Amino acid sequence: MIMDPYTLLALPVDASPVEIKAAYHRALLAAHPDKRADSTADIAAIQEAYRVLCTPHLRARIQHTRNSQTGPRPAQVISLTEFDEGDEAWVHACRCGGAYRITADEMEKGTHLVPCTNCSEVVWVGYELMDE
Repeated sequence: MIMDPYTLLALPVDASPVEIKAAYHRALLAAHPDKRADSTADIAAIQEAYRVLCTPHLRARIQHTRNSQTGPRPAQVISLTEFDEGDEAWVHACRCGGAYRITADEMEKGTHLVPCTNCSEVVWVGYELMDE
């Protein structure tokens, strides 16, 4: 799995089955091409996240993995299409007044977690690399 299912569905770790189902439907609607033509969300990843969180032993395994990992937890998932493209990087404003900044080199390396230049918040940037 590429991404943490809780993060992908924007759920707290203690989410109930009802909350998981509601978040799953929200994510599917947000990713649906008829609703948002610019959506880069992976519907298969959303479905997999829902399957994992609805299966008790898989959810327990994810929880164990999360507990053993260190590093920042993204505050939200933002599509690269929501960033402003500059000469050297893509930039998205943070609510603190700072900005999230990602370069083409970082994307080539597979970087998705991007910190704010001003505060401690981190976001997960969604994008797909295209073959040239």
